[in-house]
Amino acid sequence: MELDDLRSFFSADKYLTSTGVVIEDAGPGWCRCSLQAGPEHLNAGGAVQGGAIYTLADSAFAVACNYAHLAAADGRLTVSQSASISYSSPGRPGTVLYAEARQVSGGKRTCVFRIDVTDDQGKLIATMTGNGFTIDPA
Repeated sequence: MELDDLRSFFSADKYLTSTGVVIEDAGPGWCRCSLQAGPEHLNAGGAVQGGAIYTLADSAFAVACNYAHLAAADGRLTVSQSASISYSSPGRPGTVLYAEARQVSGGKRTCVFRIDVTDDQGKLIATMTGNGFTIDPA
């Protein structure tokens, strides 16, 4: 699957695109997304708002767990069943944050991914575990 095709599909995700998340690269079972932390992403304390970090991690999860469906054009879609995120360090304004999703396990209907969010210095910002459930075409 070409990266442009993947980006085209996810351009329909208006929340992802409106927040500034960029799909950097992807392959079967993994994805890397980025977010330039701007003033619109900051909380009252001046750090990157937790929801922005979660959105970045969840976006990488969505792309990674749907890559195979899109490549196969099977019409199936994997949606989030549950997610848990732990924040390690505050994201700083002006930095680029990266989320890298990697599949931990998968079956016919369910999958588990680990998503690490780091800054442009390699510092760990957050770790998310995402559990997905695959649905058939409507």
